[in-house]
Amino acid sequence: MSTYMLLCNFTEQGVRTIKDMPQRRAAARELGKKFGVDIKAGYLAMGTYDLIIHAEATDDEAMAKFLLSLAAIGNVRTASVKVFAEADVDKIIAGLA
Repeated sequence: MSTYMLLCNFTEQGVRTIKDMPQRRAAARELGKKFGVDIKAGYLAMGTYDLIIHAEATDDEAMAKFLLSLAAIGNVRTASVKVFAEADVDKIIAGLA
């Protein structure tokens, strides 16, 4: 599984329907399951982004399908960052020439 941080901002629609956030969160988790994406945690954020989501996916294609489907709903815009755990970084460094 690959790990991602999803940096999200609410759209106007997302802000207008903010009280639906608990239901939208549950729907996003179900949507993720369809594509092999597991939402591990979500955080309301203060600053540049409104939400930060920690997710894992079977591969980049699965995450791309999830993000495009999520964007089509219209409540959030996302920027995604693929991240590597410390153990993976150590393996990468060990493989350097």
